[in-house]
Amino acid sequence: MAAAILLVFLATMASAQGLPKAETPEAVGFSSERLKKISAALQADVDKGVIPGAVVTIVRKGRIAYYEPIGYQDREKKIPMKHDSIFRVASMTKPFTSLAVMMLVEEGKIQLGYPASRYLPEFKDLKVGVEKTDAATGRKELVLVPPDREMTVQDLLRHTSGITYGIFGKSMVKDLYNVKGGNPFDFNQTNAEMVAKLSKLPLQYQPGTAWDYSMSTDVLGRIVEVVSGLELDAFIAERIAKPLKLSDTGFWAEGEKQAMRVAEPQVDPATGKRPPLFHDSMQRPKWIAGGAGMLSTATDYARFCQMFLNGGVLEGVRLVSPKTIGLMTANHLPPGIPFSPVSYPLFQAIIPSPEVGQGFGLGFAVRTEAGRNALHGSVGDYFWAGAYGTYFWIDPKEQMAVVLMMHAPPLRLHYRYLMRGAVYQAMVK
Repeated sequence: MAAAILLVFLATMASAQGLPKAETPEAVGFSSERLKKISAALQADVDKGVIPGAVVTIVRKGRIAYYEPIGYQDREKKIPMKHDSIFRVASMTKPFTSLAVMMLVEEGKIQLGYPASRYLPEFKDLKVGVEKTDAATGRKELVLVPPDREMTVQDLLRHTSGITYGIFGKSMVKDLYNVKGGNPFDFNQTNAEMVAKLSKLPLQYQPGTAWDYSMSTDVLGRIVEVVSGLELDAFIAERIAKPLKLSDTGFWAEGEKQAMRVAEPQVDPATGKRPPLFHDSMQRPKWIAGGAGMLSTATDYARFCQMFLNGGVLEGVRLVSPKTIGLMTANHLPPGIPFSPVSYPLFQAIIPSPEVGQGFGLGFAVRTEAGRNALHGSVGDYFWAGAYGTYFWIDPKEQMAVVLMMHAPPLRLHYRYLMRGAVYQAMVK
């Protein structure tokens, strides 16, 4: 009878969590005792008021080894964190949009090597902004020159398009991105309006010559819309979220039940305010941002990661082929390509640079070499993160996916680094 009750309990848990639960962490190569260090480290920081809380999911060999809510969903309202708390995942939207593009590639509706202007005619006459100094006056001026070649869909996927972000770093091109009324990073716009704005701005680099983290994935979201005939949120809902049973993943929290589960960053004692957020998560945004706009839970995102680990299929539902997953997770950066650091030296361990043994695939960074990176991992692991504090990585060699859901924007790098060490120290087999 006890065994029967246990089986029913495990089946119920598996249904609630969306992926089967390992009988014990040891069954999938983790130490139960060492996993407690993850909970202890995060709980200590919750108790000190450093972070509001977090949800961590570790999946190995298709089964959940660790799945813990810690701290508060909303510290100020004393709402405890739940397993199914919903988080703004920011740039962890990019893998969804990238997958949507690759699904259309498989259908022959998009070709990676074609110019982006084939799908977005507005991009046909883009120019490149080059800063030059007048020898006589010493003043800098921005000179617009033709591109050596057009950006391709592959360039957009790997961030070598020449498009940039106006919010990171400083340049004369970036200054143009921030002009009032012409800023392409604006939640009060449609994807079509965003592309129209970008078409009037010069590129930061010649296409294919530098890696620069950028609005490229937002442009891909518009390409998905043009090619499929669906708005991006509808495409992801119908073609990705619904088939994978990602019931809490989308561009806003639908209905009162979901709204009550949205996690919030805590108030900053220095300002008395919460960190600024891009948009209201309780209603459909005007801008369905393919690079930054989604919400999800730790469970849903773990299912999404497991689909990648399985080679494009989950529970009998295939979205793409194993070869497409292989193409997405390979390094697509040409040898010797320079990279534009996302601003701070602390980003060094996560940027695509040969110095740290990393490149970039079609939607996320990829580890290419062992021994050069300061963070734990395996050759072939791939990852990305969100500005508010969320983070994931997939380690095919270890058949593992890890999802960290947290809203602590100023400390996001610290917890990405902490999680790498904390998870691998608990892996004993």
